[in-house]
Amino acid sequence: MEKGKKLSRPREKTTTDAAVVFSFGILITNMKRLLVVCVVGVLLWPQAAVFGETDAERRARLEKELQVVEKQIIQQQSLLEGKQVERQSLERDLNILDTQINKAALGIEARELAIEQLTDQIGEKEEVIDILTERLQKQRQSIAELVRKTQVVDDYSLVELMLSNQNLSEFFVDFENYRVINDSLNESLEALSTIKSDTESQKTSLEDKKLTEAELKELQEQEKLAIERKENEKEQILDVTKGEEAAYKQLLQAQQKTAAEIRAQLFELAGGGGKIPFPDAVQYAKAASAQTGVPAALVLAILEQESSYGANIGSCAYDDIVYGRAVMHPDRDQPVFVAIANALGFNPSTQQVSCPWIRNGERIGWGGAMGPSQFIPSTWAIYGGIVSTGSGYAYSASSDAIRQLTGKSSPSNPFNNQDAFMATALLMRDNGAAGGTYNAQWTAAIRYFAGWGGASNPINHPYGDNVMARKARLEQEIKTLEGS
Repeated sequence: MEKGKKLSRPREKTTTDAAVVFSFGILITNMKRLLVVCVVGVLLWPQAAVFGETDAERRARLEKELQVVEKQIIQQQSLLEGKQVERQSLERDLNILDTQINKAALGIEARELAIEQLTDQIGEKEEVIDILTERLQKQRQSIAELVRKTQVVDDYSLVELMLSNQNLSEFFVDFENYRVINDSLNESLEALSTIKSDTESQKTSLEDKKLTEAELKELQEQEKLAIERKENEKEQILDVTKGEEAAYKQLLQAQQKTAAEIRAQLFELAGGGGKIPFPDAVQYAKAASAQTGVPAALVLAILEQESSYGANIGSCAYDDIVYGRAVMHPDRDQPVFVAIANALGFNPSTQQVSCPWIRNGERIGWGGAMGPSQFIPSTWAIYGGIVSTGSGYAYSASSDAIRQLTGKSSPSNPFNNQDAFMATALLMRDNGAAGGTYNAQWTAAIRYFAGWGGASNPINHPYGDNVMARKARLEQEIKTLEGS
C-alpha cells in the first residue's frame, strides 16, 4: 500500500436404516473421488504450469484457480453447516428420548414398588380374614352348643323341674344366663361377620389396585420399549449423519488446504526483498511474536494489508517531485532516510519508496514509506538504531532494537523481510497489541495506520476491521498448512 504516514512515538438397523447407510456409502465414495481430484490437483500444479510462464501469467492463473476453490469452499462449508445442524437436532432428539426413557424407567420402578406394597397389604388382609374366619367358626360352635343347652332347658317340664334337686329360682337364673350369653354371642358373631366382610372388601379393593398397577406397569414397559426402538433408529441415523459430516469436513479441509497452497504460491510471487515462501514468512512472524508477544497471524495480517508482503513497496524516489513537492517530508524523514542509506550502503535516490496518495487529482500527505512494513524513516529510526547527533542523524548499533532481537551482525534494514517483520511486531506491541483481546489488537492496528491520535477517528476504523479479518483467515491457513 503506497502511502505516507505520520506516526508519533509509541507511549505503551431397519430397512430404512439400510437405505440410509447405502446412500451414505455412495456419498462417501463420491466425496473420496472428489477429494482425490483436489489433492492430485494440488500436487500437479507445478507440472501443469506452462513452461516459460511469466510471473504475471502464473499469478493470473493462480488467482483464477483460487477463485474457483474459494467458491467450492463456500459451497462445502454450507453443506457442512447443514449437516452440523442436522446432527445437533438429532442429538437434541436423543437427549429428549433419553429423558423419556429415564422417566419411563422411574415410572416402572414406582409401579413395582406400589405393586409390592399392595401385595404386602393384601397379605395382611388375608391374615386378618383367616383370624376372623377362625373366630367366627368358634363363635358359631359356641352358639350351637348354647342353643342345644337352651333347648334342653326349654324341654324341661314342670314335673321334671319339681322332681329335680334344683330349686325354681336357680332354674330361672340359669335360663336367663343362657339367654344373655346367646344374645352376646349373636352380637359378637354379627360384629365379626361385619369386620370380615369389610376386610374382604378391602382385600378385593387392594387386588383391584394391584391389577391396575400391573396393567399400568405393562403399558409403561411397552412405552419404554417403543422409545428405546425410536432411540436406536435415531442413533443409527446420527451415526450416518456424523459420518457424512466427517466426510464433508474432510473434503472442506482438502479444499482449504488447496486454497492455502495457492495463496502460498501467490505469496511467494509477491515477496519482499526477493521471493519468500509462505512457510518462511510464518517462521519470521513466529520469531517476532516470540520476542514481542504479538500474535504471528496479526503480524502477517499487517504486512499483507500494508504491502502484500513487500509486493507493493512503492515506485517513487525519496527526492522525486510530485505535484510540486518532494515525495518524502524534507525535515522529518529525508535526513533520516539518508542516514539509513549510509548505514546500509544503498543509493537513496534509486531506492524505491511509497508515493504520496493522489485522490481526485490532488496530492494527500507525504510518501516515503519503506519496505514490507511501510514505516516512514522517522518511525523506523525508533526501532532501527538511527539517532540524532545534534547536527544530523547516524546509525547506533546499541539503539538498534530490531538487530538485537534478530541477532544479526549488521544494521537492521527496512527492505529486509526478517527485519520488517520484527519492526512491525515491535510497533504493534507498543501500540498495545500484546494485550491479547480483540479490541486491543484492533486498536493497535488502527494506530499502526493512523497513529495514536487518529485511532479514535471512525474513518480509520475499516483498516482495523480488514486487518482482523485477515488475521482470522491467516490463523486458519497456518493451521491448515501445518496440519494442526
